[in-house]
Amino acid sequence: MRIIEVKERTLALMQQLLEVWEQSVKATHLFLSSDEIEKIKEYVPDAISKIKHLVMIKNEEDNPVAFMGVEAEMLEMLFIMPEQRGNGLGKCLLLYGMEHFGVRKLTVNEQNPQAKGFYEHMGFQVYKRTDFDEQGNAYPLFYMSCQN
Repeated sequence: MRIIEVKERTLALMQQLLEVWEQSVKATHLFLSSDEIEKIKEYVPDAISKIKHLVMIKNEEDNPVAFMGVEAEMLEMLFIMPEQRGNGLGKCLLLYGMEHFGVRKLTVNEQNPQAKGFYEHMGFQVYKRTDFDEQGNAYPLFYMSCQN
């Protein structure tokens, strides 16, 4: 497995990352209905293509299995294929983001306690909670920061 900073965002790569996103969300965002996932999926390619720093991990077959997006020291997205969870990929990506892009802040859905626990394990602490996500949906968010 290797970490790659994505420079060229081809249509084929965007489709592969969208698949990683979808599989990851279905495994971790159990509070979302299938219809909600499909609705969100419509704007994910645009978000992935516009994020300033896009970093992925590929497997031995050269397929993406995890990726993150960083904008202005904020981790905006981190998704891992379900079968790769627990193998340290999230930790590798987050540490890479902290070292190379100064990641010190992120948001996580309140209904995703595994993600919140992971970020707390990595040294992040909640400093704010909202009742709605950035799209105005009733999915509370925790805003977290790390001083390390």
